[in-house]
Amino acid sequence: MNILIAEDDEDLNEIIVKKMKAEGFTVDNCFDGEEALDRMSYADYDVVIMDIMMPVMDGITALSKLREEGNSTPVIFLTAKDTISDKVKGLNLGANDYVVKPFSFDELIARIMAVTRTAAGNTSSHLELSDLTLNMESHIVKRGEKEIRLTGKEYGLLEYLLLNKNRILSREKILSHVWGYDYEGGENIVDVYMNYVRKKVDGDYKNKLIHTVRGIGYTMKVESL
Repeated sequence: MNILIAEDDEDLNEIIVKKMKAEGFTVDNCFDGEEALDRMSYADYDVVIMDIMMPVMDGITALSKLREEGNSTPVIFLTAKDTISDKVKGLNLGANDYVVKPFSFDELIARIMAVTRTAAGNTSSHLELSDLTLNMESHIVKRGEKEIRLTGKEYGLLEYLLLNKNRILSREKILSHVWGYDYEGGENIVDVYMNYVRKKVDGDYKNKLIHTVRGIGYTMKVESL
């Protein structure tokens, strides 16, 4: 899961980034609303965690511009207890949720999972395709009754594919989403990790779930026999 943190308090920003990375998320960060919009014009995020009170461009203005552009990426506001009017205004403009400072990281992670499930059209934390299942909370992956052990990046790649099953994803989109905005390596890393995941997920199974789309990228689907 790819997350953007927009928070002008450098210490809090750093703490959130470290906590999210420790939970296995891919994380980009910035310090004002204008930079958040700029990053979102280049990278694909599952959710944006955005402070309301920021310099250059505040969170309310950034959200308004984002929705005017037709971008429906889930946004969770970070807000102080005395900014009820901003909180209500933000929700009316299209914010998906809010977390009051000071906050519990367990609560923040739970809210991240909730808004991303809703955005993906899932009512639970379980993703499924044929006999493959993935639990977004426990990170347990199974094919049938067999548990599949994945590294952090392998898990992130598979989760992204399952969240977008039956859709064709370009290598560039996968790279931006799973490795992050600031990754400086080449797109070939996507092919390398896709091979790792394929061996573990498809292996010797007759029913292959990960498919290459020549000249474009990859898709995850059940092929008609």
